[in-house]
Amino acid sequence: MARIYTKTGDEGETGLFGGGRVPKDDARVAAYGEVDELNAAVGFAASLEPAGAGAEFLQTIQRDLFTIGAELATPDKAKLTGVLRGEPTSAADISTIERVIDGWDDRLE
Repeated sequence: MARIYTKTGDEGETGLFGGGRVPKDDARVAAYGEVDELNAAVGFAASLEPAGAGAEFLQTIQRDLFTIGAELATPDKAKLTGVLRGEPTSAADISTIERVIDGWDDRLE
């Protein structure tokens, strides 16, 4: 089994995906940490949701969050896609999210 430590020390920095280092208190590190926590919460919600469109929707959200987290950890701006590159969320994506919210809202007492 490979060791999980490097014995090189980190001097308060962390490595970015694809190279480069930033301080561990960098806003980028905080952002992808928050995205990771949100992804875990969505995963928990998916584990409670019965099979069907709701679970599939939550898995789509998780994939998107995973991509966002990876892009936040990528120092090369040329490799960014979607919202992080400045592209707006599509009308189709917004409609899908609204339909799912409406479907869940209809089940509330």
